[in-house]
Amino acid sequence: MKNKCWVVKIGSALLTNNGKGIDKGLISQWVEQIVELQSSQIDVVLVSSGSIVEGMKRLGWKDKPSDIHKLQAAAAVGQMGLVQAYEYLFAKHNVQTAQVLLTRDNLLNSKHFDNISATLANLLEFGAVPVINENDTVATEEIKFGDNDTLAALVANFLGAEKLIILTDQHGVFDDDPRNNTEANLIKKIHFNDDKLERVAGKTAGNLGSGGMYSKVMAAKQAAESQTISNIAWGREKEVLTRIYKGESIGTLIHC
Repeated sequence: MKNKCWVVKIGSALLTNNGKGIDKGLISQWVEQIVELQSSQIDVVLVSSGSIVEGMKRLGWKDKPSDIHKLQAAAAVGQMGLVQAYEYLFAKHNVQTAQVLLTRDNLLNSKHFDNISATLANLLEFGAVPVINENDTVATEEIKFGDNDTLAALVANFLGAEKLIILTDQHGVFDDDPRNNTEANLIKKIHFNDDKLERVAGKTAGNLGSGGMYSKVMAAKQAAESQTISNIAWGREKEVLTRIYKGESIGTLIHC
C-alpha cells in the first residue's frame, strides 16, 4: 500500500444507538470523516460490529438469546442492515464499499492470509472502503468469548496499519471504573506494556457488546506487535477521527 493505513473499529452499542436500531445519522458523521481521511492519503479499513444487535431488533427480540445458532441467525439478518447503511452513506460521497466477512482462523491460515491481503490491497487501491465483520454464521468464537476488537487488531497486524482506532461508548481507559467511581481519571497516554493498563481495564462487557474495555486493551496490545498505535475513544465525540488525525488528544492513546 502506498498510503498510510488506519483500521477503525466501531462497537455495537454505538452503531445501533444502544439497541434501538442502526444510527444512520451517527454513521454518516463517521463516513464524512473517513472520506476526509482518504483525501489526506489515509487508507481506511472498517471493522464493524452490530450485526447481532441489529438482527435482534429486526426479529423483534428484546432479550439476547443464549443459543449460539439463534445468535448466528440474528447476525445474518442484521448484517443486511449494516451493509445497506454503509453502502448508501458512502455512495453519497461517490465512495465504493466492500463487504468482507472473516474469521480469526482466516487470518492465521497462510493461504487465506495471502488471499485476504491481496484482496484488501486491491480494494484500497481502487479507493473502496472494506467493511469487515466476523463471519458469525460459521464462527462462534466472537459470540462466545470475544469481540471484533481482536479481529480489528489482527487486521491491523497483517496490514501493518499505522493506527487502530477503537470507537466505543466509553471515553477511553480510566484509572478506575468510572461507573462506580465518579473521581476516576481518564488515562490519556500509556505504553502498551505498562502493567497498569491491563489491571485497570477490567473484564466486564457491556449489555450489548461482548468484549468490554478489557478486550479493547488486549486488542491494543495485539496491535502493538506490528508497531500499530491504538486509540480508544468515545465514538460520539465531534469529528473524532479527523481530530485524531490532526494530532488532538482524544480518549486513550496506547503507544509502542
